[in-house]
Amino acid sequence: MAERRIGVAMDFSASSKKALRWAADNLVRKGDTLVLLHVRHHGRDEAKNVLWSRTGSPLIPLEELMEPPVRQRYDMPEDAEVFDTLNAVAKQKELCVVVKMYWGDPREKVCDAVGELNLESLVMGSRGLGQISRILLGSVTNYVLSNASCPVTVVKSK
Repeated sequence: MAERRIGVAMDFSASSKKALRWAADNLVRKGDTLVLLHVRHHGRDEAKNVLWSRTGSPLIPLEELMEPPVRQRYDMPEDAEVFDTLNAVAKQKELCVVVKMYWGDPREKVCDAVGELNLESLVMGSRGLGQISRILLGSVTNYVLSNASCPVTVVKSK
């Protein structure tokens, strides 16, 4: 069976961590590439990342991301739980794990990533917003479900 590229949208919230665990337990298999997608809003350090503002960062192998200077360069949050999970899954299931960073609107960037990276499937968490909140605030999950060009699995936070 050919290698698959499975994406997990990660904002380091409890629901996105649950989505990562779900993908590890139920979807990825030996030989797959697990792509962790992380989108940062444009901020005061925007000039620092202008090179990658349209295309995102290069694919960052998990081994490189374990080095603190690399995480600092990409403003990657320090989250031992996520990195421990990624390392364990990579070893247990013999996966290639890479991280792709984007800057901008998470709704658009996640959908862009699906096409650019040829993802076969995307897993993401849902914060569990009520119907009114989703209407007023907009929902990244709803947008991605409607616009992504691959199957999307939504893992509820509760």
